Amino acid sequence: MFTRTHRTRMLAAAALAAATLTLTACNNGEGVNDEGASTDSSATATDSTTASPEASGASKGSTGGAAGSSGGTGSSGSSGSTPSSGTSGSSGSTGGSADSASDSSATTVACAKTSTRTTATEVSRPLNHVLLTVTNTGSKNCTLIDYPAVRFGEAQSVPPVFEDSMPQAVVTLAPGESGYASVLLSAADGSGSNGYTAKSLEVYFNSAAKTAATPSLPAKGVYVDDSIRVSYWQSTMADALTW
Repeated sequence: MFTRTHRTRMLAAAALAAATLTLTACNNGEGVNDEGASTDSSATATDSTTASPEASGASKGSTGGAAGSSGGTGSSGSSGSTPSSGTSGSSGSTGGSADSASDSSATTVACAKTSTRTTATEVSRPLNHVLLTVTNTGSKNCTLIDYPAVRFGEAQSVPPVFEDSMPQAVVTLAPGESGYASVLLSAADGSGSNGYTAKSLEVYFNSAAKTAATPSLPAKGVYVDDSIRVSYWQSTMADALTW
């Protein structure tokens, strides 16, 4: 009886030991392997996560580089060409246009028949006088040099000038302005000789002029004798009629 009981206990102990060994083997084998696999997976995932910022950084770097290239090209291209062509070209043209207008108005030429209008007006004071008026109808300044060379009717000579009537400066007419000279036709006291009535008049602006203006005279004509004289060109009507 005792022997059987002892054997039973031995078998139970052996079974318990075997079970213990089996459990230990499971924990040290498959259990360790599973845990190792989990650890490796985590490590792999961690490596992937760690690698992602690098890839992301590279991607950002490429994008940034592209943006940098684009920015560099756009900025230097447009800001480099715009100032050099736009502003200086425009100011050069305005300057050119203003200078041309200024030069045109500043240019002075001798007054000529083609750019003036000439009239001859018989005045009541002083007696026996005609007032010559020359108006600049051109676009440039012109000058009236010395005194007019006049020819009444069929006269063969140019009348002399009142030497004391010479102005201190040459008369210059801007566009639209007028210059004046007077003509003494005959002696007021009747002392002149070789008188005649003239119905036509030629006015050369100076003795060197090649063409003449032909202002109208009164229909009755004007009486002229050898007392005839002319004044120098003057800038005002009053100065002209002093002689």
